[in-house]
Amino acid sequence: MMLAPIIVFTYNRLEHLQHVIQALLKCEESAFSKLIIYSDGPKDEKDQESVKMVREYLYKIVGFKKIEIIEQEMNLGLANSIISGVTDQVNKYNKVIVLEDDLLVSPYFLKYMNDMLEMYENDEAVASIHGYVYPSSDLPKCPFFIRGADCWGWGTWKRAWDKFESDGSTLLKVIIDRKLKKKFNLDFSYPYSRMLQDQINGKNNSWAIRWNASVFVENMYTLYPPESFVSNMGFDCSGTNCHSSNQYEVKLIQKYTSFKKLEISESLQGYLAFKEYFIKINGGYFKYFIKRLVHNWI
Repeated sequence: MMLAPIIVFTYNRLEHLQHVIQALLKCEESAFSKLIIYSDGPKDEKDQESVKMVREYLYKIVGFKKIEIIEQEMNLGLANSIISGVTDQVNKYNKVIVLEDDLLVSPYFLKYMNDMLEMYENDEAVASIHGYVYPSSDLPKCPFFIRGADCWGWGTWKRAWDKFESDGSTLLKVIIDRKLKKKFNLDFSYPYSRMLQDQINGKNNSWAIRWNASVFVENMYTLYPPESFVSNMGFDCSGTNCHSSNQYEVKLIQKYTSFKKLEISESLQGYLAFKEYFIKINGGYFKYFIKRLVHNWI
């Protein structure tokens, strides 16, 4: 099996990055994998020292088959860094595994990602493989598909990333014209369309909402595991788009047995588990959508 290169995007959080690298090195596959690290440039003078410390650490990393470090002179920001970085690398290698510098992985993360990337490589309806899954007790006991894409420890192929549409207005128009808002928002349980509108209006610069929408309008699916291979430690107010929260905390999977290939269709059990989880933690969003539905917003 040709292992997918691992791309890590980092900025100024040295301690977070160190934890990410240490976790990756516990995966047996790391010794046979190429690691590509994108180091974004400082936004201003106050970040210069922290970015410098990160970059000094990057050249001390060992344990991977090969390491490539890409230092940006200017600050691109998270969205532009990921969009351009994934595009460049997926065009070179056809498939990639993507992490940000606040995502801890299980020792079995790389095995799972590479197995699934190989298994579904030629299935046009599969857009990506995801490592994180929400801490719901109602999830299926085996991997499952959900329409759309996600962003916390994922892998994809060139054929799928080629579907990425950077223009949020184009995506939202398709969703509205095809009357897909209800479905896109998981039956009003999460405000994905509002996030997309906010991106259009310049209130956020999320690449992830555009990736999700790009895949969703193409009727493509992401494979989720029954237990998380990834945990997000970025809910400490240190990240670009995160706030303090423990609602997404998970225990990393402690064993891995290869999964069988599935029929490619959305899992009703998985869909309902996601929906109920979002309603549970974001009741305000649910009420918001119901109110707007009454006023013919959807």
